[in-house]
Amino acid sequence: MVEGDLTNLTMALVVGLGVVGPGFGISYVVAKAIESVGRNPEAASKIQLMMFIGVAFVEALAIFALVVGFIIKYG
Repeated sequence: MVEGDLTNLTMALVVGLGVVGPGFGISYVVAKAIESVGRNPEAASKIQLMMFIGVAFVEALAIFALVVGFIIKYG
């Protein structure tokens, strides 16, 4: 294997594994928000706002994985 190939493989593994957790996290946040709206439809706007804030925080973890992957590849 050439050094560039190993770097590309490492970046792919870091980014690929780094987005699995946030993917599960986002699905969990959205599922719980849907469940909460089903139980209390009057609070849907508040629940939706909190859901989007939670999704943004979880999505930041995937962005961190992408940044680490680029650091590995080009650093």
